[in-house]
Amino acid sequence: MTSPWKRNSALLLLEDGTVFRGYAFAGGGRALGEVVFNTSMTGYQEVLTDPSYKGQMVTMTYPLTGAYGINDEDMESAAVQVEAFIVKEYQEFPSNWRSNRSLADFLNEYNKIGIEGIDTRALTRHIRMGGAMRGIIATDTDNVKELMEEVQAYPGLNGIDLVKTVTCSKPYLWRTGVKPGTLEPKWPENRPELRVAAIDCGVKYNILRKLEASGCQVMVFPAHVSAREIAACKPDGVFLSNGPGDPSAVGYVIETVRSLLGEKPVFGICLGHQMMGLALGGRTFKLKFGHRGGNQPVKDVTTGKVEITSQNHGYCVDIDSLGNVPVKLTHVNLNDNTLEGMEHLEIPAFSVQYHPEASPGPHDASYLFDRFVRLMQGPERGHGASAPRGR
Repeated sequence: MTSPWKRNSALLLLEDGTVFRGYAFAGGGRALGEVVFNTSMTGYQEVLTDPSYKGQMVTMTYPLTGAYGINDEDMESAAVQVEAFIVKEYQEFPSNWRSNRSLADFLNEYNKIGIEGIDTRALTRHIRMGGAMRGIIATDTDNVKELMEEVQAYPGLNGIDLVKTVTCSKPYLWRTGVKPGTLEPKWPENRPELRVAAIDCGVKYNILRKLEASGCQVMVFPAHVSAREIAACKPDGVFLSNGPGDPSAVGYVIETVRSLLGEKPVFGICLGHQMMGLALGGRTFKLKFGHRGGNQPVKDVTTGKVEITSQNHGYCVDIDSLGNVPVKLTHVNLNDNTLEGMEHLEIPAFSVQYHPEASPGPHDASYLFDRFVRLMQGPERGHGASAPRGR
């Protein structure tokens, strides 16, 4: 653990030349990525381990970070996924009965840089005004000219396939309490649960936990899986996961989704929502600074109800690009009126841009997992399994 009087100086340089100075409380060297911010007050462990943050350096807007430490239960993947972590003030002495190590120890374990002392209010405002930017963090040099050359050579996220860096290497059967990837890809015999094939573009563990809790067996497939392989396992439904980066750069997933639509019920979350939009012939675009946090208001246009949601995305589906496709808008973001959910009118398929599994965040939208279950239980679908019915 780094003592305050022994901290190394750190420099954050943005692509527009803006410099922020602070101190490293974990890691060292240099880190490149897109600089974004998250407005959640808690949940930093889930943020750090969310594969959707691959390629990004995350700024937390809540000023004090690290107070409750790290535990082994709140992981959303097997590793820290962010490129670097930026906070206003790091609390080096965690106080929580579930904590078994500090945030600094956690970041050091995965060789990730954590910096504090940055004016995160000024940084967040800068990103809101100028948009998410490429940036570099350095603890080994103060040479801004040299660092700017690295930033300008960094390609950013547009057109880059980051899914291949976070997807699993082979299929596996998910089971809570068992290390992911250790169970053979074979459905257990004589089990009544519905069978879900999940395409892993960077899936969060809590999505798999929610599917399991809703009465589903889940078999997880790498992103490069073919529609033929999915069909061969005879699932009752297909789940399209979250993930990092530009959805238009992952054409192989889009083609698989296009082949699966109409064959089995499909449910997509975040990147999975974008993949479904692209597979239907739509377009995606990059948001100015994205939606990241646990307090995003979304309106269900079918009921008029407003949900407070957890979100993490920098791209969005252009609903107007689906003008000739029989889909309806189901959810809209109340901050900027962007598309947050859609449903196909002729085939069993729906998707949302936000995260109904929360982790971190509110549980207002958890009913969507039960909606997926009911879709799989529809007439003449499935293998006769029974599962709990929800809202």
